[in-house]
Amino acid sequence: MSDSAAASGTDGAAADRATPARSGSVKDAPKRGLFDRIALFLRQVVAELKKVVRPTRSELVTYTTVVVVFVLVVMAFVTGIDFVIGRLTLWVFGK
Repeated sequence: MSDSAAASGTDGAAADRATPARSGSVKDAPKRGLFDRIALFLRQVVAELKKVVRPTRSELVTYTTVVVVFVLVVMAFVTGIDFVIGRLTLWVFGK
């Protein structure tokens, strides 16, 4: 018996039994055919699409309004920065 096994009070065989075997690992699964994998993928896609919750009309209008306002604000910001940088460039390098 080794010193570490004696110190812990277990022998090597007990330590091996204490480690659980991985069940259901990918290596243990049988290889599926191409069409089986495609069918599984499509079933999973349909299952995920059933979970989708569509927004109500008022939510859709609210979300669209928020996006449009945000885009307008960002456009104004970028336009302002572009104007300032353009004026600064003309001032530095002259016209």
